[in-house]
Amino acid sequence: MNLDRDQLATLRAVIDAGTFDAAASALGITPSAVSQRIKALERRIGRVLVARSKPVVATEAGEVLVRLARETALLEQDASAELRLDDHATAFATVPLAVNADSLADWFLPAVAPVLVERRIVVDIHREDQDRTARLLASGRVMAAVTSQREPVAGCISTPLGSMVYRAAATPEFVRRWFPDGADAASLALAPLVDFDHDDELQTRFLRTASRRALDPPRHFISGSGDFLQAISLGLGWGMLLTSQLDRAAPGSFVELDPHGPGVSVPLYWQQWDLRSPLLDAVADAVISTARVALGGR
Repeated sequence: MNLDRDQLATLRAVIDAGTFDAAASALGITPSAVSQRIKALERRIGRVLVARSKPVVATEAGEVLVRLARETALLEQDASAELRLDDHATAFATVPLAVNADSLADWFLPAVAPVLVERRIVVDIHREDQDRTARLLASGRVMAAVTSQREPVAGCISTPLGSMVYRAAATPEFVRRWFPDGADAASLALAPLVDFDHDDELQTRFLRTASRRALDPPRHFISGSGDFLQAISLGLGWGMLLTSQLDRAAPGSFVELDPHGPGVSVPLYWQQWDLRSPLLDAVADAVISTARVALGGR
């Protein structure tokens, strides 16, 4: 298509920054120059590439070109590293990733830290629910994602990592107050719970399994893995905690509501662009090998 490299880079900068002014600052050019480049690229393609909203978002056609811009930049970084064209003391490659909050708080950073240091990679991590990380991958915002979606996003490859297992738990005091006779349908309908956000389905899944009914108890919404755990430990409600969180907690801190049940299992997958890149592959190898130990994958 003979697309202009600077125009593609500008499109990527606009989507990453969210505004034309912020993209101009990042690129070291004027907002007018940014606008001219985007308009020229839109004329070249014959389609609108960005929705002039706040923040700016890519249209469907724009997402295709944002991904192309990222692929081009990554391949250039790979080639530069291989040919040692950059100053090794200052050169870093950037890899945008999407990771769910619990993986980020539990096993993901220890998995990638060594390869990031060794390969001189900086990551731009988008924290998102595992059910929604694939959307960022499809839009071209990230190059790889930890996701609950098994089916590969178009142009990507999918690798199973294992499963995160959650168990319903609360403090002993909370259990004595709200579940004196056990966590049955009647008590679960009244006891407050803690959801990570409005898209968090883990507690609802447990309610359906435990009660066989559609219950709607009082809900706290507290984002942030550490804050979510603290809310439960302070007795604000019950919630689904990772088995690793329960294992690390001080003895007697939490009581499981259904100690003999299977818990709620969330299979995770690593999806990345189907692109030959030593940098991206190095990150993938570190993630997959660590996750399969931490999550019991094969």
